[in-house]
Amino acid sequence: MDDYRLIADEIATAITEGRLRPGEQLPTQRAFARSRGIAASTAGRVYRELVRRGLTTGEVGRGTFVRADRRPPGPHVPLAEPAGTPIDLELNYPVVPEQSALLAAGLTPLLRADALGAALRPVGAAGTAAARRAFAELASGPGGASSWQVSREDVLFAGSGRQAIAGALAALVPPGGRLGVEALTYPVVRAVAQRLGIALVPLPMDESGLLPDALAAVHRSAPLSAVYLQPRLQNPLGGSLPAERRAALADELRRLDLPVVEDAIWSFLRPDLAPLAALVPERTILVDSVSKRLAPGLSTGFAVVPAALRDRMAAALRSGGWAPSGFALEAVVRWIGDGAVAAVEAAKRADATERQLLARKLLAGQQVRSDPCSYYVWWELPAAWRAETFVAAAARESIAITPAAAFAVDPRVSPSAVRVGLASPPLPDLTRALETLARIARSSPEELLE
Repeated sequence: MDDYRLIADEIATAITEGRLRPGEQLPTQRAFARSRGIAASTAGRVYRELVRRGLTTGEVGRGTFVRADRRPPGPHVPLAEPAGTPIDLELNYPVVPEQSALLAAGLTPLLRADALGAALRPVGAAGTAAARRAFAELASGPGGASSWQVSREDVLFAGSGRQAIAGALAALVPPGGRLGVEALTYPVVRAVAQRLGIALVPLPMDESGLLPDALAAVHRSAPLSAVYLQPRLQNPLGGSLPAERRAALADELRRLDLPVVEDAIWSFLRPDLAPLAALVPERTILVDSVSKRLAPGLSTGFAVVPAALRDRMAAALRSGGWAPSGFALEAVVRWIGDGAVAAVEAAKRADATERQLLARKLLAGQQVRSDPCSYYVWWELPAAWRAETFVAAAARESIAITPAAAFAVDPRVSPSAVRVGLASPPLPDLTRALETLARIARSSPEELLE
């Protein structure tokens, strides 16, 4: 075994035994090398190995710290399963009281023997004519300045939004290819890319989102196969690209001849904003799902795919075994037709706004940012706190939140911040959790973690 791995094993044991605690800072690589009498390059390999094992994380401008969540990277996908804690601000699935009654009414006709028999037949990526028509209407939006008219021929289906993302990436990026993504991005994309053998390339951002000039520079240095991004209600930061930035990005994508996967999973909360696909429809695969719109257990995914990419996308969905459920597809068609989807969406927009106002009130004075319509906030922590230490302190209060490292494409570099999901707990529990987190932030790590 290489010497650097033996040293990494020693540090890992210290972490496991609690001699190095969550949030504790490791020496700089140069100081570590000097204390151990090893080369600086060997120290660098030790630190990279600790990051690879999920034991440490790097924070920009601060150094390397012991992680609170010690699950190794790989098949585990952060945010993909319930955390199992009493107040879960990590998993983020909105549920409103009226949705069950609204959805139940649409299911009654589907349970007739003839309708049920038809709905239980297998369907492929193309779905049915009724489904393509209904989902094209859903994706087109409410009209007005933000309207985007989707053709039913452009709609394909998958078993879930994650499968739709996987199909789009498989269609656009060959194994070993490079996919540009926002420097902080949806963790599931990292897992999908790893399984497909795709290299993720972090793209620089500012307060307004992805930088078009930076995208061009990255592409010039080593060509990208495609770009994945969330122009509306970006996860985890919560913001949306301003109109001027969207237009500049569309121009750059067209000039660079780059295809893009646009993740629109939260876009139903901002129907006033047009998708990036409205500006570059010929090179954009827009992916979406009904799980956030309707209910966590309804995972039907769909994609709006330009004609030039449709065969590749359909082939990727077929080869991946990512076909939709015929029953779920037919149910959503009926809910779109009877207005249930529109009613649930409206209720969730009101619910998200209420929860954002609550968060702004209870976290007043903290560095939080998000969209007023979003179901999560991005919290840049006070100087005394580091993300992993704060997550550990919250866990002691039975509150699950997500450190920035879960979203960082480069695990060695992440800000001292956390994402707080607002959607899942009832409002009284959310209130209690936010009050507790604000109290933790006003305290010091030494007070709470001794």
